[in-house]
Amino acid sequence: MSETAAVRVVTDSTACLPMPGDPGRAALWDGLDHGPLVVPLHVVTEGGSLREGIDVRPQDVAARIADGERLTTSQPSTAEFSEVYRELVADGASSVVSVHLSGELSGTFASAERAGLRAMVPVRAVDSRTAAMALGFAAVEAARCAAAGCDTEHVAQRAGEVAASAEAVFLVDSLDHLRRGGRLSAPAAALGTALGVRPILGVRKGRVELVLRVRTRSAALSRLVTIAVERARRATRPAVAVHHLGAPERAAEVAAQLVDRIGVRPVVTPVSAVLGAHVGPGALAVMVVDRGVHVHDLEPGGPW
Repeated sequence: MSETAAVRVVTDSTACLPMPGDPGRAALWDGLDHGPLVVPLHVVTEGGSLREGIDVRPQDVAARIADGERLTTSQPSTAEFSEVYRELVADGASSVVSVHLSGELSGTFASAERAGLRAMVPVRAVDSRTAAMALGFAAVEAARCAAAGCDTEHVAQRAGEVAASAEAVFLVDSLDHLRRGGRLSAPAAALGTALGVRPILGVRKGRVELVLRVRTRSAALSRLVTIAVERARRATRPAVAVHHLGAPERAAEVAAQLVDRIGVRPVVTPVSAVLGAHVGPGALAVMVVDRGVHVHDLEPGGPW
């Protein structure tokens, strides 16, 4: 490990970062020797607990739900985080910044924080108060600061700054998965489905909230794109991602519209298996963050 990468960044699998071999990953990782290390959450099935990205993929979750299986999820244990931190110390890390899914939605941040108290080096846990690539972009930007030789506090502040700029909005085919998983209140779920409207949801202040109600799927899709475009136009240097669960054609259509309207090529990935278990098949999401003007960026303007 190089001296300038002595601070290492950890995130979790709900960041929806592109997998190795995905062209979007190459663009995100450009100039980085050490991207964020990803700790998997778990999808709990009738047959046992599966680590997402290792034992279970998003398309597996979509298929299981379609077959009527009820899935739940769980965060990594404190012991799992402790093992990751030990591995990084053995690789030369002098400190760790651990950036995670909103603590309002999962106990992942709390597990990371507890493990940090037992670690052999300082660990700064950061609650992103968001999810998916809104979290992923924050973790990657933090890793860029770490690669530039910044100290632990600066790296953690950068992660929080990017995460706080996020607009995270999404559509689902059914609100039942979110309601059953406790991520959306029953009154909000009832309001979202009233009179056959199509709800647009968002992650706001760490929680899933009803943002808008639209009459048709096409209108909801159009409004989803408009929300993302409006946020991107207010940003100094926007980064954009599109996620889906079993809807790659719709995701590609949304990505193309975003390129046409704001000139930014989105990262396109399936939603993570754990998030997929809560949003269900057919879900479509757009994430926008503002990278801002940051003096430690390795490539000002950035490849993405």
